[in-house]
Amino acid sequence: MSNTEATSHKEQLIARCIPFLEEVKDMTTGSEVEQWLNTKYGRESVLYRDLARLITIGVEEEGWAANAEIAGRKYRRSRLVDPSETTFGFSITAVYMDSSGNDQHNPEDAFRGDYHSHPYGEFNMVVSLNEGAALAGPNGWCYGGWTAPAPGSHHYPEAKGGAVIALFFLPAGRIAYNVKAPDAH
Repeated sequence: MSNTEATSHKEQLIARCIPFLEEVKDMTTGSEVEQWLNTKYGRESVLYRDLARLITIGVEEEGWAANAEIAGRKYRRSRLVDPSETTFGFSITAVYMDSSGNDQHNPEDAFRGDYHSHPYGEFNMVVSLNEGAALAGPNGWCYGGWTAPAPGSHHYPEAKGGAVIALFFLPAGRIAYNVKAPDAH
């Protein structure tokens, strides 16, 4: 049995993320970085395919990823790794969102999650679990690939067309849910 076979899928995912995090540790997220990510690590890249396979196993088969319900089974998340020296100060989190059958009445039948901000930005890998499923990003709907919200950005995460997994990497693990949405009363 090889070392890879002896480790869990979660451990494999984290190990696969480390070289990527080392590569992006000094980058500032935004449109330029998002374009770079989709060019270098788009859906056909080995890194994207490996991470997508492992996080999908974690969510759909083994239940160790995106296992804490936020709004029922259709909106779940979990932090897989806290920021550390090993991860170059990044946390790794998985979110599962399924827009099918939601009753929120948002445009395009999108499911809207918890409003939040990214104090230091976010590297976000999007895995569409079915044809036509997408996650909203700063540059429009992402049907698989990457989004890279800039430092200080804030939004409702939104999914449409079915189920998606977002595997996101936060510098210093920073995400803030204590910000007020512009449409809140």
